[in-house]
Amino acid sequence: MAPVLEKQLPGAAGAGDNNNEEEEGQNLWSSILSEVSTRSNSKLPSGKNILVFGEDGSGKTTLVAKLQGTDHSKKGRGLEYLYLNVHDEDRDDLTRCNVWILDGDLYHKGLLKFAVSAQSLPDCLAVFVADMSRPWTIMESLQKWASVLRDHVDKLKIPPEDMREMEQNMVKAFQEYTEPEDATPASPQRRAPTAGEDEAVVLPLGDNTLTHNLGIPVLIVCTKCDAVGVLEKEHDYREEHFDFIQSHIRRFCLQYGAGLIYTSVKEEKNLDLLYKYIVHKMYDFQFATPALVVEKDAVFIPSGWDNEKKIGILHENFTTVRPEDPFENFITKPPVRKLVHDKEINAEDEQVFLMKQQSLLAKQPATPTRGATESPGRTASGSPRPAGRAGQPTVTSGSPMAAVKKPDPNMKAGAANEGVLANFFNSLLSKKTGAPGSPGSPGAGAVGAGVQGSAKKTGQKPGLTDVQAELDRMTRKQDSMVSANNIPPPTENEA
Repeated sequence: MAPVLEKQLPGAAGAGDNNNEEEEGQNLWSSILSEVSTRSNSKLPSGKNILVFGEDGSGKTTLVAKLQGTDHSKKGRGLEYLYLNVHDEDRDDLTRCNVWILDGDLYHKGLLKFAVSAQSLPDCLAVFVADMSRPWTIMESLQKWASVLRDHVDKLKIPPEDMREMEQNMVKAFQEYTEPEDATPASPQRRAPTAGEDEAVVLPLGDNTLTHNLGIPVLIVCTKCDAVGVLEKEHDYREEHFDFIQSHIRRFCLQYGAGLIYTSVKEEKNLDLLYKYIVHKMYDFQFATPALVVEKDAVFIPSGWDNEKKIGILHENFTTVRPEDPFENFITKPPVRKLVHDKEINAEDEQVFLMKQQSLLAKQPATPTRGATESPGRTASGSPRPAGRAGQPTVTSGSPMAAVKKPDPNMKAGAANEGVLANFFNSLLSKKTGAPGSPGSPGAGAVGAGVQGSAKKTGQKPGLTDVQAELDRMTRKQDSMVSANNIPPPTENEA
C-alpha cells in the first residue's frame, strides 16, 4: 500500500501546483481588469457644458476665446458654440468642455433647448456675464438672464425627486466649502476622494442664501473691469460707488449660491484664475486660491465663502447711500451726449466746377456795360486831344459843368462820384456843333492857336502835363461859374 500511496502523493502534489498556477493566473487577470476599470473611471468625463449668458457687447465671446487661448474676433448670432481643452496633467488625460454662448437678444432664448436637455442639465455650469463698463445695467441684466435660465429649467420637466437631489447637492457643496490651506503652487490635479476625510461642521444657510436654487453651479463674471479708472474720471465714481455695486452683486450671488470674479481681457486680469475655478467646479480639480476682496477691480469670491456679515463690512464705508437703497437710484445711467460730427466737405474737381460756371453764365441774359449806358456820346477813340478841344466855355447851358448831373441822394457815395466824373469827362470829349467852344468861335481859335503853336515850336505833341494843367484850369473856372449859378434869383421886394 505504501508504494501506491507514494505514487498518489506525487500526483496529488502535481495537481495542487496546477491549481496554484491557475489561481495566480486568475488573480493576474483580475488585477489587470480592475486596473483597466479604475483607469476608465478616473478618466475625465465628457459631455460637460458651460452656458454663457449676457448682454450684447459685454465681452462673452472674447472672454471664452481668451480662455481657449485664441483671438476670436468674430461674433456669432443666436447660439454660438466654442469649447475649452481640459488637460489632466496628473493622469495625462485630455477632454473637451462644451461652451454655449446665447445671444444677447431675448428673441433667441428658445435656442437653449439645443444646448441643455433634462439629461445634460446636471453636467452644466451657468455663467452670467456683467459689463463693468456699464455698471448701471448690471443688476437688471443678472435678473433677466437668471429668469431666462429658470424658465428653461422649468420647461425641461425634470422629475421632482431628481431636481430635489440636484438642489441638495448645491446646498451641500455650499455648506462644505472650506478655506484652502497654504498650498504649494502646483499643476492642476484631480482632487483625491474625500471619503476618508473628517467630517467638517456644517453651518446652516442664511435667510437669503440659495433662495433661488437652480440645481447647477452658477458663476458671475464681471468683464471690462479696466473701466474702473474711466468711471472715476468721467462719471465721478468713488469708492462708495464700487462698494455699493459689489454689495448688490454679492447679495445676488448668495441667492443663487454663485461665485463672483472680476476680469479684464484687456489687462489679462484674473483670466487664469477663472479657468482654474471653472475646471475645479466642473471636474473637481484641486483649487487653492482663497477669496480676494482687497482690490476693487480684481475681486474673487468662491461659492460658499460669502455671507451677510462679510458683505456688511462694505456697508461700513457708506456715507451718502444706504445698503437697502435701490440699485438704479444710486448707480444711475449718465445722460446721453449727442456727438455732433462735422460734415466732411469734399472739394469738387476744378474742371467740373468751371464747366458748371460756364453753363450758368451761358444761361444768363447779356447785360449792357455801364460805360455804354451812361456815356452814349463818347467817341470811339476815348482819348482827350488838347489841340482840338473847345475853347473857354461861357456860363451858358452848353458849358461842360452844365452837363454834369447832380448825384442822386439815394445812390451810394462811391457810385455817385463815379457817375459825376464819368459825365464830366464825357461832356469834355463830346463835340457838339454850334456849341460855345467850337472851332468856329474866336475864343476857341485863340486857345487852340496857342496850344498848337506851342506844339509846333517844340515839334512834339502836347504831353500829359499840358493836358493836366489845362484840365485843372478849366476845373477851377467851372467851380467859380457853378458857385455863381447857385446864387438864388432876386425876389420881388429886392427887384
